[in-house]
Amino acid sequence: MPTAPARPSRARRVWGETWRVLVALLTGLTVMVLVAFEVDTGQREMSDGQWALDFLVGLVGLGLLLLRRKAPLTIALVLCVGATVSSLVVGAETIAVISLATTRRWWKIAVVGVVFVAAGRVHSTLHPYVAPESYDRWIELVGGAVMYALFVWIGAYIGLRREHLASLRERAETAEREQASRVAQAQTAERTRIAREMHDVLAHRISLVAMHAGALAYRTDLPPEKVAETAGVVRDNAHAALTELREVLGVLRDPLDGDGVAPPEPPQPSLADLAELFAEARANGADVRVDGIEDLGERTAGLGEAVSRHAYRIVQEGLTNARKHAPWAPVAVSVSGAPGEGLTIVVRNPVRSVGPLPEAPAPPPSGLGLVGLTERVELVGGRLTYGTTADAASRDGRAAAFVLEAWLPWAA
Repeated sequence: MPTAPARPSRARRVWGETWRVLVALLTGLTVMVLVAFEVDTGQREMSDGQWALDFLVGLVGLGLLLLRRKAPLTIALVLCVGATVSSLVVGAETIAVISLATTRRWWKIAVVGVVFVAAGRVHSTLHPYVAPESYDRWIELVGGAVMYALFVWIGAYIGLRREHLASLRERAETAEREQASRVAQAQTAERTRIAREMHDVLAHRISLVAMHAGALAYRTDLPPEKVAETAGVVRDNAHAALTELREVLGVLRDPLDGDGVAPPEPPQPSLADLAELFAEARANGADVRVDGIEDLGERTAGLGEAVSRHAYRIVQEGLTNARKHAPWAPVAVSVSGAPGEGLTIVVRNPVRSVGPLPEAPAPPPSGLGLVGLTERVELVGGRLTYGTTADAASRDGRAAAFVLEAWLPWAA
């Protein structure tokens, strides 16, 4: 089923009708001049009354041309009939036929075609040549049919092109809506994982804190050493709860096994595992260049486990994106920071701005990894930015690159 084109603005509609009327008028005047030349050279005979009727019908045809969209078949038939007595109406007749052909309603086009060819024959009869034996009427009929077929081909092409553009526009809008929907789903899924893990991680800690705090409130007869011991338990569990609260961005636990018991989760990777991650990437053919991780283990010894794990995930996502979208390019990774200043992670890979792209299968478009990564970073109070630095060449002499940069809090 043909796709309805988008409705243009009022100014565009007015201009669209104006230039068509002007083209119809110019074409009609050209044909009228040719007929006048034949009359002036004695090839045809036309009376003053015929000239007046020709001009009047031509003006009426230009006005009727504005109604062709509302009644394309009727207007095309009327203008074809008007062409039997007017050469000025030929331009309006042509545009009306092309407009009708854009609809590709072939039975209507066939009916108008018969009237179009017959109108040319009637016009020659009402405006005969002085020497009719020098004029072949079969050539006139065949020429009229060929001309009409050309007009129909032009109109059908315009109609197909309009529908194709409308289809492309609808596909683009649909793709945008689907992408927005996928982003919203990714954000919802990430929040769901956060809420589920928050319940699983914090329920035990908070219950212990509540129980021991209640004991301190109601057992006023406890000896000082017992009070200190219980307060230490409250303190340790509160601290653990705060630490685990920042870990709720981890992946969901594995599905239950056949016995209905969740298998133990392996330790989550952290900054200490970056060397292994880089080695794996290099083993897979990536050109990874690192900066600032020689003594990373010592410098980040006091970094929280959750922040360290998120930092690992940021670097991992940056390498994954580089491998998907620029497997031919080297990847530069830098990790810097200090307690009280925060941890800064930058993953940079060049983008090709000149010449054809290397031959490689196109990666499936998603962008959902960066959406989930943003959720992770923002939940721990950090910030994450990513995008192409188009002006990097003018700033620091390097080619344009895709840069993923994150800042994570690092308590003093």
